[in-house]
Amino acid sequence: MAKKVIETDYGTVAIEQEVIAQHAGMAALDCFGIVGMAVMNVKDGIVYLLKKESASKGVRVVMKDDMLYIEMHIIVAYGVNITTVTENLINAVTYNIEHNVGAKVDRVVVCVDNVRVID
Repeated sequence: MAKKVIETDYGTVAIEQEVIAQHAGMAALDCFGIVGMAVMNVKDGIVYLLKKESASKGVRVVMKDDMLYIEMHIIVAYGVNITTVTENLINAVTYNIEHNVGAKVDRVVVCVDNVRVID
C-alpha cells in the first residue's frame, strides 16, 4: 500500500493509506444522517453495517500525483435528505483530511449502499 509522504522542516512524515481511510471513516460517522459505514459481502451480495472500530473498511483511498481520491460506502438513516447528507459528508471528509493529514483531496465519491430505520 502506498504512503503519503510529507516533507517538513523537521524531517519526512509518511502516512499510510489506512490512516487516511480511518480519518475519513471517523469524519463520516460524525455527520448527521449517517448510520455507519458499509461493506458488501461479494459472495452473498449483502451489505453489512460496520462497527465504529472498522470504519476504514468502508473507505477506499487512492493516491495519484499527490492528490487523494476517496470512495466511501455508507448507510444512511431513513427519512433524511440523502443529497444534503452526502454533500455534508464530502465537505467534512475533505476538510478533515486536508486539515489533519495535510494531503489535498481531489475527489470524494459517496456510495449509499443502504437505508436503515434508526430508533
